[in-house]
Amino acid sequence: MSRILIENGRIIDPANNLNRLGSVYIDDGKILSVIYKPTGFDPDQIIDARNQIVCPGFIDLSTRLREPGQSRKATFASETSAAAAGGITTMCLQPDTIPVVDTPAVAELVKDLAEKTGYRQILPIGALTQKLEGTELSAMLALKQAGCVAVSNANQPVKNLLILRRAMEYAASHDLLLIYRPNDVWLANNGCVHEGALSTRYGLPSIPDAAETIALAQCLELAELTGCRVHFGQLSSRRSVIKLQQAKKYGLAVSADVAIHQLHLTEEDIIPFDSAYHVQPPFRTNTDKESLREGLANGTIDSICSDHQPHDLDAKLGAFPETESGVSSLETLLPLMLRLVTQQAITLEQGIAALTQKPAQILQIDRGALTSGFSADICIFDPDQEWQVNSGAWLSQGVNTPFWGQDFKGQVNHTLQNGMVIYSRQGVSKPI
Repeated sequence: MSRILIENGRIIDPANNLNRLGSVYIDDGKILSVIYKPTGFDPDQIIDARNQIVCPGFIDLSTRLREPGQSRKATFASETSAAAAGGITTMCLQPDTIPVVDTPAVAELVKDLAEKTGYRQILPIGALTQKLEGTELSAMLALKQAGCVAVSNANQPVKNLLILRRAMEYAASHDLLLIYRPNDVWLANNGCVHEGALSTRYGLPSIPDAAETIALAQCLELAELTGCRVHFGQLSSRRSVIKLQQAKKYGLAVSADVAIHQLHLTEEDIIPFDSAYHVQPPFRTNTDKESLREGLANGTIDSICSDHQPHDLDAKLGAFPETESGVSSLETLLPLMLRLVTQQAITLEQGIAALTQKPAQILQIDRGALTSGFSADICIFDPDQEWQVNSGAWLSQGVNTPFWGQDFKGQVNHTLQNGMVIYSRQGVSKPI
């Protein structure tokens, strides 16, 4: 591999408490040094990061790439291109593929697809139960040995709390992270929006925030009982933040993330019957949104994810409740994080940490930092570059986003993965 010098950039690396102008030196796919030039270092290529920010590549804890099984919606090729353009160098793939990631063979298939695409850091999440049916436990140890970084039942319910307890005991015995999206499906009752003003006004099936908080409380009790490491995915409500804060205060080994769009949109922003706003969990109240932001700022919520779910046009056609939920969100992850900084909800260091250091800690992987010896996963972005979400700038095969046509600030110019430039907006400058 070539030696790469990234120079003149503002380096922000929360894991190493670094925020200063300087250079990054890369050799053989790994970080060789930061700030200080190694003796005899002679670069093969130079990237001029003047007026740009250099930080670790982003780690996305929840994505769906629609392969294997639904390539009509998206492919590894299309979505990894979008991820690279968004500065994302590691993605966790939810297990609800077709077939489900409930055997080592399917986990190996995911890794093979990633290898063929040239984007190797797609980390499969194994199914908690066979076929995600919520009744029989999967072979979690075999899934871990096949490369799964965690287990989850995705958005599918577990049949009862005893099965969830046994699953958590099994996961704990093998030090496996359990990712849990709290949602009581019986209380949710196939709803499509938050139970509030919008659902009342338009007569839409609704989901109370209790569907989330009750499921969260039950899982917290079982986490204490079993000692299982639990990560709660895509929280959406104020009361969930409060319960999580209390659990952390008493020492439970729990963490949580929030989908980036939940930090910006509420039920008041929904354009009636526009299915681009159909998401799970639903957009809730402004109070919920502000609590999620506060939870992120004070560390109760550890990380931000895209919760990327690309869809084809057919999936979003029809009456609002009949459409499929989800937002295509890889390419808006960075600018929406920067918008939080502009709105003074968080600092830039907190935002970058929530996309790098914190998810790496949750997954217990040696990434998310510009530490000597770590893989050179790096994002170089211009925080002031303006662009618009439109067909000319969009790489994901899914165009289902409520931000279509909107103007953003913040755009990636280079993305490096394992020391390889996998995305360059303007090309690598000054080749040697």
